[in-house]
Amino acid sequence: MNPPLLRLPLLLGLFYLSYFALVGVYIIFLPKMLAASGYSAAEIGAVFAASPTMRFLLPFLFRRLGSVSRRIYLGALLGTFASALLFFATLQNFAAFFAANLLYGAAMGVILPYVDTLALQTIRKERYGRVRLWGSLGFMGIALWLGHVLETPLQSLLYLAGLAALTLLTGWMLAPYDHAEEETTEHGEGFSLLRHWAFWLSAFLLQLSFGGFYNFFTIYETAHGISLEMTSWLWSFGVLCEIAMLYWQGPLLRRDLLGLLEFAVATTVLRWGILWLWPDSLPAAFIAQSLHAVNFALYYSAAIAYIFELYRQKKLAQQFFLGITFGLGGSLGALLAGWIYEWAPRELFLVEAFVALAAWLAIRLHRYRKARHG
Repeated sequence: MNPPLLRLPLLLGLFYLSYFALVGVYIIFLPKMLAASGYSAAEIGAVFAASPTMRFLLPFLFRRLGSVSRRIYLGALLGTFASALLFFATLQNFAAFFAANLLYGAAMGVILPYVDTLALQTIRKERYGRVRLWGSLGFMGIALWLGHVLETPLQSLLYLAGLAALTLLTGWMLAPYDHAEEETTEHGEGFSLLRHWAFWLSAFLLQLSFGGFYNFFTIYETAHGISLEMTSWLWSFGVLCEIAMLYWQGPLLRRDLLGLLEFAVATTVLRWGILWLWPDSLPAAFIAQSLHAVNFALYYSAAIAYIFELYRQKKLAQQFFLGITFGLGGSLGALLAGWIYEWAPRELFLVEAFVALAAWLAIRLHRYRKARHG
């Protein structure tokens, strides 16, 4: 008996809320816990390189296996919860904790593309944003909550395990809705990175340009006289703009998806340029943060919808998108931003603007090649 479709948007919303709240605990509070537990900066850096590295490598494995099956997805849900429990047992041993993070990164890297594909298969792409926004609420909510109540480093592991359990529960309940057990469908073309290499290059470069924002925005703004409290409001404002876009973007996704991607990438160039030109201006910083609605929310929704329409191997394509952007692009972007900020901190967002410009040129090239060759 098929599960009632009326429950699907609610289940998807609960899943995204728990998944991204889990992400929030991991990236916001776990570094502080590791530092309080005696980990060096180099060890913390190595731990947080494990997850994006696994996200990048996994799609190549699944390409050889031929599919991302429901069994693998359910195993990844169990792996996420198991790794969260392993964090308790391995915290005092760097090598063991690093291995647990490899498992965590691999499992989390399977889950999100699978659910994104399921969502696009079962609800209209115009409704995707209104479901996905619960993830942004979960991320922001856990950040605000734990920022007030967290007292001991170990508490972050307790929240991590609890949210991993909730992700396991909601993700498991979603599995019966996936009726496309086979990876391929009759719609789209066979998966190939080389055929549309300019699109994949653009996606990689765009995420590369976010390295300075994700890793050094707070440092950059406070170094230019904006208070830490106001910088936290800038972060929250960006997330609120993201939520607003996710809620109202439905009509936009009925239009030319490739055109939306071009526009989103172009505004990223503008965003980094504003931060470079006026680093000590609070109004300029808020204007730049308002563009997060386009650079992240609209771009992400349009990109996964475009990939969904482009390829027959839909789950595999989403795996590669996550791996190439948030995996390879995220890890190399952090390294690049660190090098730039060490040698020329004032020019950080100028360089990021040029990287985003290269991403825009690549997506323009992709449109030209697609129009010419199909």
